[in-house]
Amino acid sequence: MGKVRVRKETGNLFFDFRFLGMRCREQTALPDNAQNRKKVESMLAVMEAKMLLNQFDYGEFFPNSPNLPKVASKLAALNTYRRNPCDGGPNEAPMFSDFTETWFSELQVQWRTSHNRNVRAVIDSSLVPAFKNFPVDQVTKASILAFRAELSKRPGRNSTGVMSPKTINTHMGVLRMIMTEAADRYGFTNPYRNIKPLKLQRKHIEPFSLDEVNNILDRVRDDYRNYYTVRFYTGMRTGEVDGLKWEYVDFDSRQILVRETLVSGKTEYTKTDGSQREIPMLGPVFDALQAQYQSTGKISKYVFCNRQGEPLDHCNVTKRVWYPLLRHLRLKERRPYQTRHTAATLFLASGENPEWVARVLGHTSTEMLFRVYSRYIPNLRSMRLSPLA
Repeated sequence: MGKVRVRKETGNLFFDFRFLGMRCREQTALPDNAQNRKKVESMLAVMEAKMLLNQFDYGEFFPNSPNLPKVASKLAALNTYRRNPCDGGPNEAPMFSDFTETWFSELQVQWRTSHNRNVRAVIDSSLVPAFKNFPVDQVTKASILAFRAELSKRPGRNSTGVMSPKTINTHMGVLRMIMTEAADRYGFTNPYRNIKPLKLQRKHIEPFSLDEVNNILDRVRDDYRNYYTVRFYTGMRTGEVDGLKWEYVDFDSRQILVRETLVSGKTEYTKTDGSQREIPMLGPVFDALQAQYQSTGKISKYVFCNRQGEPLDHCNVTKRVWYPLLRHLRLKERRPYQTRHTAATLFLASGENPEWVARVLGHTSTEMLFRVYSRYIPNLRSMRLSPLA
C-alpha cells in the first residue's frame, strides 16, 4: 500500500508506492499541510483503485516523470514475457492468466461438472480480471489483500447487499490453490502465506414442527403434495430429490437409492461418496411414491417432473409454490432446504439412533449431527447435566 511522505530538503509531499513490482517515488510541489495532504492522499487512493482494476496509466498521473522510460520498459517486458513455461528456463514464471489456464486444464478432469463450472466462473469473473497483467511470481500479498477488500464491496444476494464472507472465501480459496501450485513450480515464496479465511457467522437451523409439516402437506397444491412429503420424511437434498429417477426407487425393498444429484438441469454423481446411500421409505413416503408413479411413472424417467417430463426447476418451484404457500399459512419464510433439517429433527425427536440418522442424511459420521442437532436429541442435554457415575 502506497504512502504520502515529506521530502526533508523541501518540505513538499511526495508519493511512495509500488507498481509492476517496482518502487516508485513521485514528487509534488505541494507543501506539507492538512489540505494538501488530504488532496494527495485522495489522488493516491484513486491510483491504487486503478492499479487494482488494471486501469492505471502512469503517464496520465505523472506525464513529466523521469520514471516513465523505466515504466515503459517494464510494461514492454511484461507484454513480451515468455508465455509458455515449457519454452523457457525454470525461473521464468508465466503470466497469471496463462498459468491459471494451465492449472485449470490439469485439474478439471478430477472435479465434478458443477465444481468445474464454479471454479471457471471464479476465474473468469474475478481472478483473471484482477491479476491478468502480472506474471504469477509478481502477485504480492498486498495485491491479494486489496483484491479481497474489493470483493467485499461487490453486490451480493444476501441481506447486506454485498458479497458474503462465505462467497469471498470461495473466491480466495481458488486463488490460494493457484498461487500455492505456482510457487511450488517456479520456486518463489507463496504470497498467500498466513492469509486466513474470513470468519463466518454460525447459521442456526429453523426446522418445522410436526404440526407445521402436517399443515403444509394438507394445504399444498395436490400436484406437489407427494414431492414435499418425500422431502419432509427423507431429508434428501434438493438436487437429490429433484434428480431422483424411477430406476432408483425400489418398491420391493422399500428403499430410495441415492445415486445421483441434479445440477443445472443435469444429473451427475452425488456431492460426495458418503452421499451414496439407501433411504428407507417410511409409511408416508411409500404411499406418496406409489401415488406419484401413477402420475409420472409412464411419462418420465424422473420421479418429479414437469409436463414435458423434464426434472423440476427448483428455483421456479420455490418462487411459485413454496414461498406463496408459507405466506398463505402465515409461517416464517424459510428456504426449502429446511425440509432436510426438519426430517433430521423429527427422526431424532422420535428416538432414532443418531448413527442411523446420519446414514439416512448422507453424513459419514455423527459429528455434524451432534453439532447441528444436539438440542433435538432426547436425553442428550440431561446426559450433559448429569454427573458421571
